[in-house]
Amino acid sequence: MNEPAAPRREPGDGLARRSGAGVPSSEQDLVAQVSALIESARESIASYANATLTMTYWQIGSIIDSEVLGAGRAEYGAQILVTLSQELTGRFGRGFDEPNLNRMVKFSRLFPDREILVTLSQKLSWSHFLALLPLRSDDARAFYAEAAVAGRWTVRELRRAISRKAYERREIADSQLGPGSLVPADTFSDPYLLDFLGLHDGYLEADLEAAILRDLEAFLLEVGTGFTFVERQKRMVIDGKDFHLDLLLYHRPLKRLVAVELKIGEFDARYEGQMKLYLKWLNRHERHEGEEAPVGLILCAEASREQVELLEMQKDGIVVAEYWTALPPSTNSNSDSSSCSARRASGSHDENFPQ
Repeated sequence: MNEPAAPRREPGDGLARRSGAGVPSSEQDLVAQVSALIESARESIASYANATLTMTYWQIGSIIDSEVLGAGRAEYGAQILVTLSQELTGRFGRGFDEPNLNRMVKFSRLFPDREILVTLSQKLSWSHFLALLPLRSDDARAFYAEAAVAGRWTVRELRRAISRKAYERREIADSQLGPGSLVPADTFSDPYLLDFLGLHDGYLEADLEAAILRDLEAFLLEVGTGFTFVERQKRMVIDGKDFHLDLLLYHRPLKRLVAVELKIGEFDARYEGQMKLYLKWLNRHERHEGEEAPVGLILCAEASREQVELLEMQKDGIVVAEYWTALPPSTNSNSDSSSCSARRASGSHDENFPQ
């Protein structure tokens, strides 16, 4: 007598038929859950390994600086450094050659606060720190390090921000915020570099807006950290008439709306009244409980610095900044911001600013 054929089992049948508390309802859910655990573990291991490596390099640099190069023994220390690099390279490989040991020494000098470095090393790799070492000021290094952590920048993104002088342009914008400003410092930049939009001579305001919306992510990154898009051509009805704001953004860290007006020509003093009207309307009709008062950004092809200075619009929460759709010839990305700020304050353009 023939035995009845056993029912055919499909791959995963046993897994899918199990039930009980804490067990996913499907194999796909289980795969996703376990995969997430593995990926999280790998990230934690990589983060720990990176932090350990970075702190090891910092300690090596500190030891060399204090025990070999310090106390006026520079010439003797340089000879010892050559011998040390040869010994370490023989034992551990090329990562400990003389140039790298010098970088470690510089690293320990430029980041002397161990507690701050421990926190940064959990988010930034050794390659991030190498990109920060050539910067000439502590403030610039702190700015880029904090921005890289907040934006979770790759090393390539960090280098790009440095080459495009994000810190210097923020300093220029902040220098225009005099006493009584309602615009928080470190919010905007000047100029904004919109070369990625691919605009050429003869474009209209509608073309500028359309190009921004096509590459909105890049535009928001250029505007700054913490900005999100809310609406384009925001409709406001005042006295039965329609008014339209070009772009409405929201700044999450500052908890406030940001009105953006796009102008293709030189700044005109009449733009001030227009933006004031928009901010008053937004404050009355769009501001939510717990939010700060809206601020405005007028982007112009040319900012007319004397008019902007005389109007003192920052006291009403309005900033005027230039945008550039094409970049001038490149310059050294590590130059100080002071000379750039002075040139901008005097109304002159630096033909070699920024990359």
